[in-house]
Amino acid sequence: MRPSPIPALSGAFLALATAIAATAAMATASVGQTAPNFTLKDLDGRAVSLAAFRGKHVVLEWHNPGCPFVQKHYNSGNMQNLQNKYESGDTVWLTINSTHPGHQDYLDNGKMKAHLSAKKAAPDAYLTDTEGTVGLSYGAKATPHMYVINPTGVLVYAGAIDDKRGTDPAEIRSAKNYVVAALDESKAGKPVTVATSAPYGCSVKYK
Repeated sequence: MRPSPIPALSGAFLALATAIAATAAMATASVGQTAPNFTLKDLDGRAVSLAAFRGKHVVLEWHNPGCPFVQKHYNSGNMQNLQNKYESGDTVWLTINSTHPGHQDYLDNGKMKAHLSAKKAAPDAYLTDTEGTVGLSYGAKATPHMYVINPTGVLVYAGAIDDKRGTDPAEIRSAKNYVVAALDESKAGKPVTVATSAPYGCSVKYK
């Protein structure tokens, strides 16, 4: 008697059902709603969870050092100044890199640590998202793509860092910084005036 094909078929359906359920369970970030939780590893291999920072403002910054738009903000010191400006105990700055290892912009942890040190970057944690799961759940499209989460865990801003969409560092002086505005308004207990904007920069180098 030939083996019944039902167990194999059931296994295939089970795998498919599991994949569908996992996809359905993946939260999608939406301003005004609770930000999707995530856990990623930092450059030293330590797990960092967004949920651990409930009660504080959290800034998420999507990063790729090979991007000219990112270089605009780091070579000028603008991003580092912001990271240090909000270094107080009520704000956490998480920099996330979703570049997949097969892309030319990818740097391994050792090289990335050296790069961040040379740039005097000051995020509270630098997190690797090589599978792109977190980036996709937040809809991160560009580097830099910025998000602000309030102490109750609600996403209150998503979009560009500012309103000057070029690569010239001189633009920064006259730019309206949306992240600063969102943090300052949220910290003052006010609604965020500009809660969304179109991000600009290089595309995130997903797998």
